[in-house]
Amino acid sequence: VFLHRCQTHRALELGPIPSHIFRFWLWLSTGMVTREWVAVHRKHHAKCETPDDPHSPQQRGLRTVLWRGAELYRSETTNAQTLRTYGQGTPDDWLERRVYGRFPGLGIALLLAIYLLLFGFAGLALWAVQMAWIPFWAAGVVNGIGHYWGYRNFEVKDASRNISPWGLLIGGEELHNNHHTYPTAAKFSVKRHEFDIGWVYIRLLQRLGWARVKKLPPR
Repeated sequence: VFLHRCQTHRALELGPIPSHIFRFWLWLSTGMVTREWVAVHRKHHAKCETPDDPHSPQQRGLRTVLWRGAELYRSETTNAQTLRTYGQGTPDDWLERRVYGRFPGLGIALLLAIYLLLFGFAGLALWAVQMAWIPFWAAGVVNGIGHYWGYRNFEVKDASRNISPWGLLIGGEELHNNHHTYPTAAKFSVKRHEFDIGWVYIRLLQRLGWARVKKLPPR
């Protein structure tokens, strides 16, 4: 919701409270920097399925993207031209410059310490699962399988596929062909049998007055 639909594609606006919550949790649970993620993903859309696409399975092979997707992402974040060209308009306050962007690994270490304090040795297992979850599902499955296998509602120029009609495990990102057809839409589901749990989160934020949707897919 924050990195993809709000920051990258500007499909919705989030208020300061949820934005800071998302940014803090992003730092704790992934160590990713907003500007870097946004830049890499925007380049993916701009150069989709070409040799310049940071993580196209059509170019690099499904196995490479599936198992080394996080590595491909990190490699592209070192490309200064990518960050300059595609990273505009992302948070650039003191917290982003001095804490989140400067010490990305500190958040991950802090989360481990919190889990160990709360759950003892079991906290290590919980932390390890969490550290593996996003790199595999988001960087591997969505970027890999989402451009290789699944069904298509729309014959767009890229190879995007809907992995399943129910976006439950990865925040609705499973509806990848729908997203590549309408990238600036806040809602990814377009047919009655499709379900986008990310849209449920956005609707809840709307009820709290913390989100404003800017665009939806056409009916």
